[in-house]
Amino acid sequence: MNHNDRAITGLVMLAHAMVHIYEFVLPVFIPIWLVQFGTTEAIVGTAVGIGTALFGMGAPLAGVLTDRRGSKPLILASLLGMGVSFVLLGASGAITGLVGLDQITAFGSQLSAEILVVTIALVVWGIAASLYHPAGLSLITRGVHERGTAFAYHGTAGNVGTAVGPLLATILLFFLSDAWHVVALILALPALVGVAVALRIDVNEMAAVSPATDGGTSPEKTPGISSFSEFLTQSSALLVGAFLVVFCLMMLSGLYYRGILTFLPAVLGEIDTITPVEFYGRTIEPSNYLYTGLLAAGVGGQYVGGKLTDRIRLEVGLAGGYGALVVLALLFRPVVAIGLAPLLVLLAVLGFCLFFVQPFYQAAVAKYTPASLRGLSYGYTYLGVFGVGALGTPLAGVALTYFPPWALFVILAGIAVVASGLGLFLYRQNG
Repeated sequence: MNHNDRAITGLVMLAHAMVHIYEFVLPVFIPIWLVQFGTTEAIVGTAVGIGTALFGMGAPLAGVLTDRRGSKPLILASLLGMGVSFVLLGASGAITGLVGLDQITAFGSQLSAEILVVTIALVVWGIAASLYHPAGLSLITRGVHERGTAFAYHGTAGNVGTAVGPLLATILLFFLSDAWHVVALILALPALVGVAVALRIDVNEMAAVSPATDGGTSPEKTPGISSFSEFLTQSSALLVGAFLVVFCLMMLSGLYYRGILTFLPAVLGEIDTITPVEFYGRTIEPSNYLYTGLLAAGVGGQYVGGKLTDRIRLEVGLAGGYGALVVLALLFRPVVAIGLAPLLVLLAVLGFCLFFVQPFYQAAVAKYTPASLRGLSYGYTYLGVFGVGALGTPLAGVALTYFPPWALFVILAGIAVVASGLGLFLYRQNG
């Protein structure tokens, strides 16, 4: 890697880790919110789903802004916005007290009014987080010559964030006696420090773009979209052919991702073989640490997947990765019945495979789109992953509330079957 490659990789690693630190703190808070707000998984899942939906719904606009203004300004705005959102989350109790509203009626139940402020904070987080992926991934594909290596490190940093976020939140909750408001305020600090660090990193955003490698588009001719009519025209041109298949595949990926991860700490907490333990007079929930372990296993999946994007057909990686996720979803409940040791193995493999597929679909976007519209293309694909995919959260909440425990995993297996099939379709069409 040259100096610019390293600078870009360092910047996107920093921001990607921050995005997923905050994203995966939320499932650790959910069991506390269920008790504090006196509500069900369906209602909390809907509240979290609103924020995570905006994580994806804002991506197309972020993509347009990336193509016109560049990646770095959006990355800075994303870091700042996420820090502010967690300040708001931590102050939610105080805000509710100032307003003087204690309870609301929703879905036929009396609930703590604080859930409204929490939802607003999650909206701010979702909008801020939506800026990152179109900006960060466009920066890699337009500025880095060694894309596969950059994807590997970028994904690895994201998974370090997914593991560090819930682990740090769990440790802070333990020592602060479940004072989640204080924990949220403490967790706002890394993003704000990240802004200061990112400001000092200089990059050439278009260093790797050339007519020979990116669809005939030169660095001097990438002004982006300048009008709504042009947005519609370019969108119509993008959402056809192979890219449309990639877009659909990423929607399915998001449904599986949200559906299995959002309530996993709560699901693990209900397994008889995973029992709380006492430590210095406090109760430790092993389910949170198992969840962190699964996310940590994703570090390996991201790194291996990123390296393989330069070595095997992207379509093969997609079909094989999602095929493995089918098997793992169907095995979850039977393995739970066998015992704790097999469950630990399954969770590790699930974490690896869940994140193994991500570098492949990120690289597939670059393969099937021109560099001049790379921001918009990543905007649409992350609309699929985090926007449509956010429906996986309420889907999981409803499945866990109203259906047998195994139903969620059968639904997830069906989603992965279709995703794997789309990978095979791309392979056959572009062989």
